[in-house]
Amino acid sequence: MAEQMTLERRAEHFRASMDACRCRVIVCAGTGCIAGGSMQIFDAFREEIAKRGLSVSVFLEKEGADNALAISGCQGFCQMGPLVAIQPHGILYCMVKPGDAGEITDTTLVGGKPVERLLYKRPSDGASVCDMKKIPFYEKQHRLTLEFCGNIDVRDLDEYIARGGYFQARRAVFELSDTQICEQILASGLRGRGGAGFPTGRKWDLTRKNPGDVKYVICNGDEGDPGAFMDRCVMEGDPHAVLEGMIVAAKAVGGTAGFIYVRMEYPLAVQRLKAAIEAAREAGFLGKKIFGSDMDFDISVMEGAGAFVCGEETALIASLEGRRGMPTIKPPFPAEKGLFGKPTVINNVETLATIPRILRMGADEYAKLGTDTAKGTKTFALTGHVANTGLIEVPFGATLREVVGDIGGGVTRDDGSLCGCDFKAVQIGGPSGGCLTQEHLDLPLDYDNLKKVGAMVGSGGLVVMNQGTCMVKIARYFMKFTQNESCGKCVLCREGTRQMLNLLDDIIEGRGTEETMKLLEELAEVVSLGSLCALGKTAPNPVLSTIKNFRAEYDAHIYEKRCPTGSCEALASYRIIPEKCKSCSLCARKCPVGCISGEKGKPYVIDSSKCIKCGACAAGCKFGAVVRG
Repeated sequence: MAEQMTLERRAEHFRASMDACRCRVIVCAGTGCIAGGSMQIFDAFREEIAKRGLSVSVFLEKEGADNALAISGCQGFCQMGPLVAIQPHGILYCMVKPGDAGEITDTTLVGGKPVERLLYKRPSDGASVCDMKKIPFYEKQHRLTLEFCGNIDVRDLDEYIARGGYFQARRAVFELSDTQICEQILASGLRGRGGAGFPTGRKWDLTRKNPGDVKYVICNGDEGDPGAFMDRCVMEGDPHAVLEGMIVAAKAVGGTAGFIYVRMEYPLAVQRLKAAIEAAREAGFLGKKIFGSDMDFDISVMEGAGAFVCGEETALIASLEGRRGMPTIKPPFPAEKGLFGKPTVINNVETLATIPRILRMGADEYAKLGTDTAKGTKTFALTGHVANTGLIEVPFGATLREVVGDIGGGVTRDDGSLCGCDFKAVQIGGPSGGCLTQEHLDLPLDYDNLKKVGAMVGSGGLVVMNQGTCMVKIARYFMKFTQNESCGKCVLCREGTRQMLNLLDDIIEGRGTEETMKLLEELAEVVSLGSLCALGKTAPNPVLSTIKNFRAEYDAHIYEKRCPTGSCEALASYRIIPEKCKSCSLCARKCPVGCISGEKGKPYVIDSSKCIKCGACAAGCKFGAVVRG
């Protein structure tokens, strides 16, 4: 009972200190904004507020101040960072610089008015949006797992508690049996957010039923997909949610120790996780007799060396044990024989961070979100040729049209300017996923629908591509990645991906033939069928999906020795647009091999048989008449 009072007292104390503040400045301190100078912005605010004789509270200094200053994890809208939110006004300032701190202090903290020039501007009419919730990027989302990311001081355990944190962990320890927890998670419909989509409650129950005095709970933070940063942002912005989810999992399966496996490329996530663990230990939420109960459970952080294959659970276990990260044949599954041969449950960061939300809102309410076969919400890293890149969260069943058009703000050209409906494809699920095209714009995104069209949810990477993207080069990019990341244990993955990469190089460099395509497709099927783990089994997915959806591009490379987008150097060709040519002869004078000819008053022409594709003509033309492709 004493522990229950401690939780309530801590929550009340934090709320009281925040109620005394008129304004709270929350500076985004996710990795992206830090790179943009957000910690200098934080220091500038502290200096400017003090310079004006105003009182300010910061971490562990909360008493009796009129203004509060906090750092948060990623606020999501990475395209507009560094970001600064002002509460309770609900104002979001974009692309803030340290020099803006004084103006914001005078105009908003003192004057109560927004600084217009720092507000988000709608591209359609240039109007400023003062209310953060009305910005389309946020308005169209359903931020559940990301509820606290960007809204709480990532260093402050008391704020997490004041928002309801650790109450569900305490409830699980004292009020719920292991069976009841597994039943609730199963009823919620939560499926693993790491890619495979296995029902979380079922995985927990399988581990629970396997006998053992020692059992382990592992959080898989080895997020390796190119362009993916969902788990990183959760670990950086809401680490206590991950810890709380692991405590609930430990009670459900009988876990005695926990490990968080984080790739070494995430130093900020490691730092904040370790700080959160230490704070939770001091509060009695981790270690011996947690929450004053008879349950012992502690968590350690291990840094991985960045091997993509260690995202596979058996390879991750091998790495944790100090062995080379290589997958093993299943069965036995980790639920039976996992870390050090003991029953082990492994979930990814997003899955575990969602657990406290499910228990708080109830399994039935959570199950109302999403589709019949995919419950709840999913975070995505939205990148590529899209106006609003960043971290988003939508219910399963949302469409690409909503994600790319509404939240993402539309497709952009290579220079970042909007180009209307120039959408070509989205690579979803990283190197294990596949391409979705214009015909999939209204496809509800969930596990089953994506599987039917040769793609997968994966961990949640979404790379948007415009019409200027060569899909053969995209397939080659992901094949190069998986070939580099193959652990080499099985021949089909090690050698098969290498040969597929060579075949793609032949196509891109103009050596491809009909036999090349036939061999590429056959090899892709064999690698998919015969590889040991999911890395090899899914490695051919980008190749197979691009062949299926963009066969004409492959044919153009092979039969016409032409890249339709002009992206492949070996197949590049230059031509002069007659309507734009001014007959100035500048292109001919720039050409080092004399392959351009013409006469005054008539469009010039390029002799492609002599052209060495140096691009000097295009670079020299002042009228944009010389184009590549």
